[in-house]
Amino acid sequence: MVERRGVLRAPLEGRVWRELLYLLVGLPLSTLYFALAVAGVSAGAGLLVTFVGVPVLAGVLAMCRGFGYVERARVRGLLRVPVAGPAPVRAARRGVLPAMGALLKSGSAWRHVLYSVVHFPWAVFSFCVALTLWSYGWSMLLYPLWFWVFPAFTDRSGLQLFQNGDYTFTLDSPLAIAAASGLGLVLTLLTPWVIRGLVTVDRVLVTGLLGRSRLDDRVSELESDRGVVVDSAAADLRRIERELHDGAQARLAALAMELGLAKEKLAEDPRAAARLVDEAHGEVKTALRELRDLARGIHPAVLTDRGLDAALSAVASRCAVPVRVEVDLPSRPAPAVEGIAYFTVSELLRSLGGHAGARSAGVDVWKSGERLLIRVTADGQDGTGPSGGGVPAGLAERLDAVDGVLVVDSGPGRGTTVTAELPWRA
Repeated sequence: MVERRGVLRAPLEGRVWRELLYLLVGLPLSTLYFALAVAGVSAGAGLLVTFVGVPVLAGVLAMCRGFGYVERARVRGLLRVPVAGPAPVRAARRGVLPAMGALLKSGSAWRHVLYSVVHFPWAVFSFCVALTLWSYGWSMLLYPLWFWVFPAFTDRSGLQLFQNGDYTFTLDSPLAIAAASGLGLVLTLLTPWVIRGLVTVDRVLVTGLLGRSRLDDRVSELESDRGVVVDSAAADLRRIERELHDGAQARLAALAMELGLAKEKLAEDPRAAARLVDEAHGEVKTALRELRDLARGIHPAVLTDRGLDAALSAVASRCAVPVRVEVDLPSRPAPAVEGIAYFTVSELLRSLGGHAGARSAGVDVWKSGERLLIRVTADGQDGTGPSGGGVPAGLAERLDAVDGVLVVDSGPGRGTTVTAELPWRA
């Protein structure tokens, strides 16, 4: 019943009227685009024997990019489809000649020229089909309301459809009028779907030729990922500096003071000097342990020497809760990916164990195709997810910087499962 109502309402929906207006306006605009693009490219190509052809072609490309701006605005306004514009054309150096060279080498600019040429025949076809179906459908549907015009102002009794010699077929009988109205109803109900199909082709043309290319999207993604990597590296450097300043450096300064006091008391009070030396020895061992932990946090030697299995087992042994570790890899991944996998598991174990109230955890690492998969599970009862602190902030962005994916599944009473996916080769 709902679908039937939708079919009956379709001719009156605002969306259909906007799509019809889009097709009707598209023909004059496309005619203008086609004429200017063909004339400009022909003139520029003909003048390439001289230098004049270069600025002419560059001007045509810039003009067609302007056409693309109008078309994207028309699609956004009438079809409600957001189409991102292509990346701006950037020249390597400032100046008119580098700018023209960048335009001539721009693939997006030539795609705009292609759109200006290809869209014209399609605009003619869609304009004729949409206008014909729409006008015939509504005129026939409403024929019972206006057929009186013929006998009132002409010598005919109705709309004449056919004449062959003495035989004439005119829509003037009640049956013919009803049949014409029924045919108009069919056309009126069918036209919105035909228009929607025509507009779909336009959307594909605009998106494919006037929108951002996959290369543009990839460049933007890499620029964003580069910012994430730089921020992460800066945060790691600040963490290392803070740990050195507040940890090992402070202990070494205290150690120097204690050894100085022991040196002064060595002749006067050997027993007190020995006690100070013993305390200094303890500080030395503590400072060495903190330095080893810091070095392990930068890049553990066990990861370089023995791989993920041994390195993750070492992380699990230091965890506050029992952790099961299973690593099933046919070989070692790229060193960069291996390091990211190690630190991902380390941060997840530390965070999940502290925030989710876990009593035990598990780590599974395996290879699937050309991807490295990591699954960390914790049996915490509060179902802490990313918003609650169960997953370190920024971890998903770090993985995304190397085309990785992070998925969190958590809920009250069923613990937390975090799955990470990394490329096997960075």
